[in-house]
Amino acid sequence: MTQDRVEKIRQRLETQLQPELLEIEDESRLHAGHAGARDGRGHFRVMIVSPAFQGLSRIARHRLVFDAMGELMETDIHALAVQAFSPDEL
Repeated sequence: MTQDRVEKIRQRLETQLQPELLEIEDESRLHAGHAGARDGRGHFRVMIVSPAFQGLSRIARHRLVFDAMGELMETDIHALAVQAFSPDEL
């Protein structure tokens, strides 16, 4: 199930933001017993590099990522930590 969630996140981000680099880490195991983990949704960390972020503020970049997640934020994801960069920032 965890791998399915990572793959869902990957597909959404690749489709919406065409990243040059994308790393997704499932950190759900680190939050076992945490009140927010009781509903079965997971905790994930994403590092993404995309031309779509060029010239955007950090908040605007995060909005693009969260918008790409859509209903996964209600069904599969409890927490999503995001590091978003444009290619020229690396």
